[in-house]
Amino acid sequence: MSDQRDVPVSDEEWHERLTPAQYEVLRRKGTEPAFSGAYAHSKDDGMYHCAGCGAALFSSDTKFESGTGWPSFTEPVVAEAVELHEDRSHGMVRTEVTCRRCGGHLGHVFPDGPGPDGQRYCINSLSLEMEPADAGRD
Repeated sequence: MSDQRDVPVSDEEWHERLTPAQYEVLRRKGTEPAFSGAYAHSKDDGMYHCAGCGAALFSSDTKFESGTGWPSFTEPVVAEAVELHEDRSHGMVRTEVTCRRCGGHLGHVFPDGPGPDGQRYCINSLSLEMEPADAGRD
C-alpha cells in the first residue's frame, strides 16, 4: 500500500478509481449499513489506509470492538492523518472525520471510547483498505 498514489482531482477520476459503494461513502459522505463492512469484526494485525488515496490512517493496535457495527479506533496513526469537521446533518451535531490527504469521508469521532483520551473513531470499512502486518514478508 503506497502513500504516494496520485490523488484524483476530477469526479470522473474518482468514479474510475472507486467502486460505486466506496464512492458513495468517500465522496458523497454516505454510511455503510452497520455490521456489513469487511473490517467491522476483523482482528487482523496491520495498517488501515484510505481507500481513496492510500494514506496510512489507523493501526490495528488502536482498533477495538465497540459493538456499533463499524470498525472503531481510539486514535489515528498520527493526528495529522485526519481532519475533523462539524457535521450538522441528520438533525444532530457530530464530528466528521476525513482523510487529510484526499478529503475522503471516513466516518465520525465520538467522545465515548476507551483509553486516556476517550475517543471512538467510528470508521466505514468502505473508506479503508487494510495492509496486513506480514505483507511483503517471506
